[in-house]
Amino acid sequence: MNIWFKTNLDRITAELALYTPVKRVTFRSKPWWSDLLSQLRKAYNSALRSSKADRFDAGLLASGRAARTAYFKAIKKPKRDHGSDFLASATPQTVWTAKKFAVGRPSPRFPELPGATTPLELNSALLNHFFPGEPAWHFDSILLPFRDSPALAVDEVGRALATSSPSSAPGPDMTSNSVWKRIYRVAPHLILDLLAPLVAHGFHPPALKMADGIVLDQLGKPSYDSPSSFRVIVLLQTFSKILERIMNSRLS
Repeated sequence: MNIWFKTNLDRITAELALYTPVKRVTFRSKPWWSDLLSQLRKAYNSALRSSKADRFDAGLLASGRAARTAYFKAIKKPKRDHGSDFLASATPQTVWTAKKFAVGRPSPRFPELPGATTPLELNSALLNHFFPGEPAWHFDSILLPFRDSPALAVDEVGRALATSSPSSAPGPDMTSNSVWKRIYRVAPHLILDLLAPLVAHGFHPPALKMADGIVLDQLGKPSYDSPSSFRVIVLLQTFSKILERIMNSRLS
């Protein structure tokens, strides 16, 4: 079943990668950004190029400085107003984001581990610390269906997707929940046909256990020369999260 599932899921994700536009996150991807700031930045870049082309032209230099001042001055107010509005309406669910607004975000610390000087050595040291042994996959030769388990319904898939955040970071397949939501609206049985056999046989395939590990430093550590001063967050494939939500809803 794992081969069947992986083959069909790979076919779908390959088509999605081919035809789905990739979101490009830029420094302008901020809630307080506006068309006016885009215009001011364009004017600033144009004036900067002109002043670099002729460094002895006092008029061009003055124009470049004026464009720079106008651009950075225009940024301050919407950025400050957005931060103030967010803090004023903060809730228990957004308290940690509010803290970042209030105190700022510390710069990330890069691991400096003894005996690991190259990226490959650092990667190996962190992997051996967080994942000391590779699990041995064991599957029964014959998967028997759970007779007492009701068949998966298309509305169960819809409810699982409805509670999935569209901005949740995807895993190795780079397919966000927003993409699966669109697929469900167009062809709901496509997702259902992939998940129904897994639910019927109680099978969680290895294809859905592939993940990206992001290493983050832990705050307040006296030193950062040990893997224990860091932590790993695991980004699972979003399709795996859909299955998990369905099973959690059945158990709750």
